[in-house]
Amino acid sequence: MSPSGRLASFPCGRRTKWVVLALWLILVVVAGPLAGKLMDAEDNEASSWLPGSAESTQVLVEQRTFQPVDTAQAVVVYERPSGITLADRAKAASDAASFATTPHVVGKVVGPQLSEDGQAMQTVVPVEIGSTGWNDLRSAVDDMRATAAAGSNGMATHVTGPAGIGADQAEAFAGIDGTLLFATVAVVVILLLLTYRSPTLWLLPLISAGVALFVAQAVIYLLAEHAGLTVNAQSAGILIVLVLGAGTDYALLLTARYREELRRHEDRHEAMAFALHRAGPAIVASSATVVASMLCLLIAEMNSTRGLGPVCAIGVLVALAAMLTLLPALLVICGRWVFWPVKPGYGTAEPTRTGRWAHVGAWIARKPRKVWIGTGLALAACCVGLVSLNANGLSTAGTFTGTPDSVVGQQVLVEHFPGGTGAPLTVISNVAPAEAVRAAAETTPGISATTPVVVHDGLATFQATLSDPPDSQAAKDTVDRVRGAVHAVPDADAKVGGSTAVILDAGRAASADNRAIIPLVLGVVLAILALLLRAAVAPLVLIATVVLSYAAAMGISAFFFEHVFHFDGQDNAFPLFVFVFLVALGIDYNIFLMTRVREEASHRGTRDGALVGLAATGGVITSAGLILASTFAVLGTLPVVGFAEIGFAVALGVLLDTLVVRSVLVTALTIDLDRHMWWPSALSHVGRPREPSPDVYSDTA
Repeated sequence: MSPSGRLASFPCGRRTKWVVLALWLILVVVAGPLAGKLMDAEDNEASSWLPGSAESTQVLVEQRTFQPVDTAQAVVVYERPSGITLADRAKAASDAASFATTPHVVGKVVGPQLSEDGQAMQTVVPVEIGSTGWNDLRSAVDDMRATAAAGSNGMATHVTGPAGIGADQAEAFAGIDGTLLFATVAVVVILLLLTYRSPTLWLLPLISAGVALFVAQAVIYLLAEHAGLTVNAQSAGILIVLVLGAGTDYALLLTARYREELRRHEDRHEAMAFALHRAGPAIVASSATVVASMLCLLIAEMNSTRGLGPVCAIGVLVALAAMLTLLPALLVICGRWVFWPVKPGYGTAEPTRTGRWAHVGAWIARKPRKVWIGTGLALAACCVGLVSLNANGLSTAGTFTGTPDSVVGQQVLVEHFPGGTGAPLTVISNVAPAEAVRAAAETTPGISATTPVVVHDGLATFQATLSDPPDSQAAKDTVDRVRGAVHAVPDADAKVGGSTAVILDAGRAASADNRAIIPLVLGVVLAILALLLRAAVAPLVLIATVVLSYAAAMGISAFFFEHVFHFDGQDNAFPLFVFVFLVALGIDYNIFLMTRVREEASHRGTRDGALVGLAATGGVITSAGLILASTFAVLGTLPVVGFAEIGFAVALGVLLDTLVVRSVLVTALTIDLDRHMWWPSALSHVGRPREPSPDVYSDTA
């Protein structure tokens, strides 16, 4: 037996299957407690999301010179349209004294300040961002909201500002891991039941995927605690969806090939060994594509994007290990009965030869060129929606699918106070030219006021209030003008930060990441396909179809975001995240199909091989695509626009890839290009009949 054959036999050997099961049980026992600690290891502070070299990030670090803890300003807003009364002012003053004793509130409470129109007041409260990140904000803001609302006598009260917004974000992400886990498991269970039509078989892929998730979470927790890996709520949430979705995909492909081999081999151990030997390379190549694509994120400027790469890569690797070892062991331990009520008997006919996808292949084979041209034009038409894509960042109000208190409070602030109140710019410079720096900032268009300069430990700082709302384009333009003005002051070494500067720097870093990472991912995936298929033409064709599918999915998504869901726009990193997931995961289905086509083409020819490959893999790949799309669609259950948009676009792209691109477009191109698809390998020099074999592929077969 060859080395690869012996390796494939290990997880399903008569004795070694028990060894494999025991090893995974030990891993689960060890990993369980560690996986539960992953949320505690999340770093949701602003610096964990920002580009490390950005000016706003440097300001966050240098601010600790003036205050040893990181803080965010909460702005308590009071509004009475008929006019603030003396009793209202006394109430706000009493609240301000109470805020000073609220847990996690540090520094001086400023206010209440009456608006010029006399209809609103504001009190600024600095809140510590502790080791638990925005959870500290949530606790303090909840207390302030309760204090402000108590005895308000009809006066509207809100808490906004960076702390209020952060607290509402924490609320939106609260329980995200549990929500995503239970929703994803529910979706996977339902679809596995529909796919297998068996009351028992669905349990084995689900158990294997669940074990993979716990082990992956444990590994990531250890790396976060001891190796400096950055994990935040975003990456932890996507990990759940990716491991369960991709793991179930691999399970479907392996189980389908195992069921096929059970009809050819009487011994189930031998059948599984053949299934692993045949399907294993495609599954490994598929996971390698995802892992390599995710690791490309390591070159990102954005810390949050850079941290997402290894988190997802670890999750996929653990899922791969579970599906190639634990799942085969469980399947052979259970035996054929687990497929009940439709058990694959030895010597029975393979139903895919005359199934739905065999008929689809026969239809495509009649006029493949017209099919792929028509399909390509239809997908190209869907790309028109890209003109409405607005991936320039989300406003504060646009971050949430609903309207939380901080958004309402921000709207009240803008109506009654200068637009940037509660979210000022922070300028830090050397001491000697500090007054010149302040004067330069104060005279910059878009700045309404500056605070006095504070000096400490060789550095000087002050704050500048923006005239426009802090998340507006006008405010971002002001940041650039202020930076230009203060940078021009000799020997100042001035830096400009604050929430608006953070938004600006993050957007620019995300745009730079898009330009650098997207071509890199394409190159990596192209190289993997070339090695796997041992050809030059086929990888280029497959990459082109996946890119077309991505563009079509983005076009349709942009249309729905604007005209159906009425979202304000998209996050700057949205195109990159969707691209990486769709290209990495979308190419999976092409790998599953084309490795089978290549296997069949070696003795049938490319045209017949394409039809056999489609007939054999069409059902399982469609099921896998539906499961993966559904798991990503679960992201839409979260009240966060960024997650909802990623979930919708990836789910749509996976469905397009599964139902249209892989099954129709790629099959038609393969039949039309015939042996030239494999140039320059030996398969490209083997001529085959132009007509497919009627006994297998005709509509009457």
